[in-house]
Amino acid sequence: MTASSYTSTRKPKEEGSIASVFSSLSGRAPALPTRFADLKKEIWEDNLLQSWREVLDELYGAVEEVAERGIDIIPSVRFSDLQKGLSLDQISDIRKSGVVIVRAGVPREEALGWKQSLKDYISLNGDNVKGFPEGNIQAFEIYNSGAQTRARTHPALLQTQRSILQLWHSSDPEACLSLGTPISYYDRFRIRQPGDRSFVLGPHIDGGSLERWEDPGFRACFGAILSGRWHEHDPFDAAPRLHACQDLYHAANQCSIFRPWQGWTSMSATGPGEGTLRVAPLLKLATAYLMLRPFFKPRTSSSGLDDWVVDLESPDFPGSQMGKTQELNERTHPHLQLSRTMVSVPRVEPGDQIYWHCDLIHAVEHLHGGQDDSSVLYIPAVPLTIKNAGYLRDQREHFNRGLPAPDFPGGEGESRFLNRGGKEHIQGEAGLRALGFKKFDISQGVNAGEVQAILEANKILFSEVSE
Repeated sequence: MTASSYTSTRKPKEEGSIASVFSSLSGRAPALPTRFADLKKEIWEDNLLQSWREVLDELYGAVEEVAERGIDIIPSVRFSDLQKGLSLDQISDIRKSGVVIVRAGVPREEALGWKQSLKDYISLNGDNVKGFPEGNIQAFEIYNSGAQTRARTHPALLQTQRSILQLWHSSDPEACLSLGTPISYYDRFRIRQPGDRSFVLGPHIDGGSLERWEDPGFRACFGAILSGRWHEHDPFDAAPRLHACQDLYHAANQCSIFRPWQGWTSMSATGPGEGTLRVAPLLKLATAYLMLRPFFKPRTSSSGLDDWVVDLESPDFPGSQMGKTQELNERTHPHLQLSRTMVSVPRVEPGDQIYWHCDLIHAVEHLHGGQDDSSVLYIPAVPLTIKNAGYLRDQREHFNRGLPAPDFPGGEGESRFLNRGGKEHIQGEAGLRALGFKKFDISQGVNAGEVQAILEANKILFSEVSE
């Protein structure tokens, strides 16, 4: 048996595009079943009323800080800072905001070369190329190109990911994960043209919506918040994340693995107003508000932000739908004042990277008002865990066959594309490991949980498989 002969038992996801997971793009937001009212009663504790009041009180000041500081609130470091080690102030800023720009890791011309290679790949495969919106594609359903493979395995990206993954920790030293071992999670890319108004993703959080409350494992990630101790919530504790199910409904585009940092690598010079990323840099506070929000409602239709009461009778989880991403707006989550707290990220150059915490509210600007394309490769930072290793094994098979990555819309993908990416495009031994083509090594000084994660991952990926 070889690595390419393994057959996945993972059920393929439905065909579609990035629009499939957004209620606001697909136009479907039905009322939730009454069982969700029962779920609210099951979770509710009386001390959550005091937590709600405390969170609202803190939000007032936090909103003003973000509105006043604007773009300057987004932390930015250089790749050389990661190489020598981040300062305590840099780490604190990143953890508080939940986002970081990493500059000057990939040479500008190399990143521009990736974009040109992708354009050539699109042109070569013509009518077989799919994406969103149909007829004027800005986000491409392409996962297995040579350019993406080279980028995912670029030494600077892997070193960046290794560094920022270690901003997380595990409260359980025996938890089976290796934060020092980044692996690849395939995603799309976008080449957004000037003047585009179609690729509009409003404020949202990926990786499930209702699952945050419905799945006991995922709910445990927010246990301090839901037990009235929201100040004790640790967004960077990886241990409970290992048992979370983020995809109860097997939805296309729904991330099923532990992905601590979402991210993209720029292939263009893009600034605010040019179709770029927007974030709400209030990680811990906004998370507490999000998790408490379903348990409260305005007293009347004309009530202001200060006149809300407990709601355990309705099945409403605002902005949440089965099989969709978590969406937020001024109506569903008014206290966040998203019109004031969503901040466009500063100007980036080709080769710069941006990473944001998996719980961070983010969006894409509604208009690309620039003169040149706004182009990014979606490349997150993902650690080795046992569950992630199982996904990596299946992703490797899909890559070999030219199929979409397992979490994404299914179909034949690039299986008939010309000049598809292959193992020959992978850079270096670290790249081979990140894509699941070479066994992981055990470094000195790692704890028992990390050793176990690496041993089990190698079994999953290479049991009876020759490298």
